[in-house]
Amino acid sequence: MTEFTPTVHIVDDDDAVRDSLLELLESIGTTAVGHDSAEAFLAMYDADMYGCLVLDVRMPGMSGLELQQRLLQMDARLPVIFITGHGDIPMAVEAMKHGAVEFIQKPFRDQDLLDCVQGALKKAAREQQRRTLREKVDRAMESLTAREREILGHIADGQTNKRVALELGISQRTVEKHRASILRKMSVRSTPELIRLVVSASEED
Repeated sequence: MTEFTPTVHIVDDDDAVRDSLLELLESIGTTAVGHDSAEAFLAMYDADMYGCLVLDVRMPGMSGLELQQRLLQMDARLPVIFITGHGDIPMAVEAMKHGAVEFIQKPFRDQDLLDCVQGALKKAAREQQRRTLREKVDRAMESLTAREREILGHIADGQTNKRVALELGISQRTVEKHRASILRKMSVRSTPELIRLVVSASEED
């Protein structure tokens, strides 16, 4: 991960609206960057971006909904808040169906937008923590031997050392040695902590 400060990316072709939103967010100490089109945002998009996207629906060229679809295809994790002066129910349903965290119509109260942004940034923070944890677990898993990974699978299923030994046709003492090595390599002190780590790293939003 290279970007640790959450950033709100505002994509709106209306200069006045974009500048107003930038000023509003910066007034509460939130880092914000403006983009005058979906294409401009995509040109500087990076998979390590951390924050959220405030996105206008109707814009020249690529629309906001089309940008949302493109980001989904790229497996982007930025939470999306849609804003529009021309919204309708089908648009809102489509946007929310594809993962938008909110859909608000212009004109809106400043506080309503700020509340939405804060909610989206909390969602982004949770996802950032999960990604960091998954990367940590993946690195630790790479250090395990094939046998240790096999035994870890049995441990994650809640099997005892005796049961694992029977399943694999090895001694219980050998299982205990492998288990101790797994705990050390995964940087945990107990089997319950190991299981929680593996489960947490596999959780999704």
